[in-house]
Amino acid sequence: MALLADIVSHTNELLEINNYKDYCPNGLQVEGGHEVNKIVSGVTASQALINSAIAQQADMILVHHGFFWRGEKEVITGLKKNRICALINHDVSLLAYHLPLDGHQELGNNVQLSNKLQLKVVDNFGPGKSPLGIIANADSPIDSAALISRLAEALKRKPGLLSSGAKKNYERIAICTGAAQNYFEQAIDAGADVFITGEVSEQTYHLAMESGVDFIYAGHHATEKFGVQALGVYLSNQFNIVHEYVDITNPI
Repeated sequence: MALLADIVSHTNELLEINNYKDYCPNGLQVEGGHEVNKIVSGVTASQALINSAIAQQADMILVHHGFFWRGEKEVITGLKKNRICALINHDVSLLAYHLPLDGHQELGNNVQLSNKLQLKVVDNFGPGKSPLGIIANADSPIDSAALISRLAEALKRKPGLLSSGAKKNYERIAICTGAAQNYFEQAIDAGADVFITGEVSEQTYHLAMESGVDFIYAGHHATEKFGVQALGVYLSNQFNIVHEYVDITNPI
């Protein structure tokens, strides 16, 4: 058993949440009971994940995508009301870490994905005092087919590739998971040979063709599964409590 307040304080400090200007609050979003024996983690605080955590008698849910996003309706009605009521009625806490979980240098989504791809992080890129994007290298230059194969094996899905054919082998591999297609130009400026993220936009095709830098889109959900799992395992070990990751299928 651990105290919720201790878990929240420790995790907030670990992920340095005050270093990020985010689109949502990071940390405790919904308060449940004061004691935690079991954590269920998942990518997004969907009703399906909440229901699963309640069925497993979890005391806390840990997610990457939580509630209260900038620009959304501020009222608690409809689907948001249903989710929050389920948490409160069953005394389950919700902790959410967005950009801080992307950027952490050991547990973060970007570093965890690079580990799955057997890459070594050598640099960071992106705006702000805590840049989210990473540059990683393979042991030796790797071609697109081999990198796509590693991604498909790690994510259990086939990634998409935009390529002009200019890059025969990749040495500098840029990674920023999720919906980071707007980081593509910054990856190009950082000297990347290829950029891996979750989603793609219409204009991305033209940037790839004109820059000669390849672009791989591998799924928002799929590329952001590993950070919350790593954090859940870390907290389980740190506080001697039970942790289980629940993967709610999402093709996006």
